[in-house]
Amino acid sequence: MKRLKVGLVQQANTPDLQTNLQHLTNSIEACAAHGAQLVVLQELHNTLYFCQTEDTRLFDLAEPIPGPSTNYYARVAAANGIVLVTSLFERRAPGLYHNTAVVFERDGSIAGCYRKMHIPDDPAYYEKFYFTPGDLGFKPIETSVGRLGVLVCWDQWYPEAARLMALRGAEILIYPTAIGWESSDTEDEQRRQLNAWTIAQRAHAVSNGLPVVSVNRVGHEPDPSGQTNGILFWGNSFVAGPQGELLAQASNDRPENIVVEIDMERSENVRRWWPFLRDRRIDAYDGLSQRFLDRE
Repeated sequence: MKRLKVGLVQQANTPDLQTNLQHLTNSIEACAAHGAQLVVLQELHNTLYFCQTEDTRLFDLAEPIPGPSTNYYARVAAANGIVLVTSLFERRAPGLYHNTAVVFERDGSIAGCYRKMHIPDDPAYYEKFYFTPGDLGFKPIETSVGRLGVLVCWDQWYPEAARLMALRGAEILIYPTAIGWESSDTEDEQRRQLNAWTIAQRAHAVSNGLPVVSVNRVGHEPDPSGQTNGILFWGNSFVAGPQGELLAQASNDRPENIVVEIDMERSENVRRWWPFLRDRRIDAYDGLSQRFLDRE
C-alpha cells in the first residue's frame, strides 16, 4: 500500500463503560468517514486507567479473548471497513492477566494480538500488580494495510522492542498509550517528561526508518485511593515519519480525532539514504542480552 490514511482516537474516559464505548464508536466512525483505513485507539480504552491503585476487585474488569469486547470491536471494524487496533485487559486464565492489543481486520476477524512485554511499577502506575509480561514476542501483525509493529505504552521507551519489530518486517510502529503527569510535577518537569516521551518515539522512527503512530489518552483521572491527586493524561498523540518528522500532533488537553496520510513508500527511500540496518555491527552486540555489563 503506497499511501495509508491512519485515524488516531485520543479520548478522555469516564467511569461508565457504555459511555466510553459509544464515544469510541463515534470517533472510529468519524475517522472512517474521513477516509481512515487504519484506526488506532489508546491503551486500555474501555475504562478509566485502573492501575493507579492495587485492588483485587479490579481484576473483574478483565475478559477473555475472544470475548465481549472483541465481539463488539469486530462489529465496529467490519461496519466501517477498517483495520482497528484496540487495547484490552485480557483474562487468560484464573490469576493470569495481560495488557493485550488486539488487531481486527476489515471484515471483523482478529488479525493478531500483542501482549505488552515491558510492565512498569511506578507510583500511580502499578501495572505489575495486574499484568503478566507478554509471551508472544515482538512479531508484526499481518493485515490488509501492511505489517503492523504493535507495541504498548511502556514498550515505547525501549529501542530493542522497536528494532526487533523492524527486523521482523514491521512497516509501521504503533503505540497505544496511557501516560500523564502527577499533580506534584512542576511545569519544567512536565515539559521534560513530555519532550522525552516524544523524542524517544521519534528516535525509533529515525533509527528504524519507519513511521510511528502513538495514541495517548487525555484528561484528568482521580486516584480512587486518595493518596495522590490523580493523573493528568497529557494527550499529544502524534504521527512521525521515518526521519522522525512530525506529520501531525494532537493537543494536550482535549479529546481529538486526527486522520493522517502516510507515504508508506518513503521508508524505502529513507533506508537507502540512511542505511542503518546495513551498517549494524551484529558481531559486536552480544552484551545487549545482558542485564548489565560489570567492569572487568
